[in-house]
Amino acid sequence: MARMAMRWGPGASAARSATHAAIFAPLAPAGRAEAVTQRLADAIQLGLLEQGERLPTEQELGRQFGVATVTAREALESLRVAGLIETRRGRAGGSFVCGSGDDARVALVGRLAATSRVELRDTGLLYGLVAAGAAERAALFATPDEVGALALLVEGGATASGAAARRAENGIRLEVAALSRSARLVSEQVRLQSEFGPLLWLALRDGAVVRGNAERHRRLVAAIGEESPEGARGIVLEQVGWLVDRLLAVREEAVA
Repeated sequence: MARMAMRWGPGASAARSATHAAIFAPLAPAGRAEAVTQRLADAIQLGLLEQGERLPTEQELGRQFGVATVTAREALESLRVAGLIETRRGRAGGSFVCGSGDDARVALVGRLAATSRVELRDTGLLYGLVAAGAAERAALFATPDEVGALALLVEGGATASGAAARRAENGIRLEVAALSRSARLVSEQVRLQSEFGPLLWLALRDGAVVRGNAERHRRLVAAIGEESPEGARGIVLEQVGWLVDRLLAVREEAVA
């Protein structure tokens, strides 16, 4: 099957760019200051927004999240009170990340325990269907160079740890969405990545699961490279279902 020669996205900073796209994706229409605060706090606690990193201005945050400037201002104030950011005055001023990611797992496990099994299964189903649809189309349209760039992301994530591993996992999923050539799939994957991704990463808590996930990513890259849309779709559905099962096991331990 002939591939389209269109190129969209891969590069040396693909994982980080994809992560920022997810962090600052628009919220649901009913988004409030608490939702903005939660999104940014998750990113800081996971190490996805790094120590010393400057956040967008209140006006920029409001525009990116799709909320009023006053809502963004309230969210930043909550983050300051929590000790996650600090505000500096002057020409080089702004809001800067100063919180630690050391308590990320504790905070996320608390969220996981408060989420029902039904809700986790339901969200996991939607996440899997969107990711599988993107993979299916990527197998139709990705060029050999793009497949090679995706393979590099996969291998980088397989040997990374901590925040670097989370950025790689994020980057892989969003890069596959970009290769689908579908703006709607990209938008939906970004939204789900920002909402469900931090919880799903809790499933990647030991070496065996990390290795198993990396192997599934490698199989996905191979299916895309072989121009097998059915194979790519099946691998993603199996992978996400497997991760959701691992996540539910983590939840059972948290509520026990």
